[in-house]
Amino acid sequence: MKKLTTAMILGCICLFSAGCTENQRARQFGGTAHETLPAGQKLLVATWKQDSLWVLTRTMRAGEVPETYEFRESSSLGVVEGKVIITESK
Repeated sequence: MKKLTTAMILGCICLFSAGCTENQRARQFGGTAHETLPAGQKLLVATWKQDSLWVLTRTMRAGEVPETYEFRESSSLGVVEGKVIITESK
């Protein structure tokens, strides 16, 4: 009976999380989401609005090189902490 209950709980979690985007899963359940900006875009700010990740960019200036940014959540309990990695493209 214990195995059946565990299997049902895991199944429900899988079904629930299957309908989420990578960003939503990282925010709600922890883990890592990856975002790649369009070529020639420079990251200025990234923020959450409910379950959506909003990214403010501008055009890269001459001499700027693409960078990678890592945004990490630091929750008060330290249990479910997500991470979003944003990569600029040349």
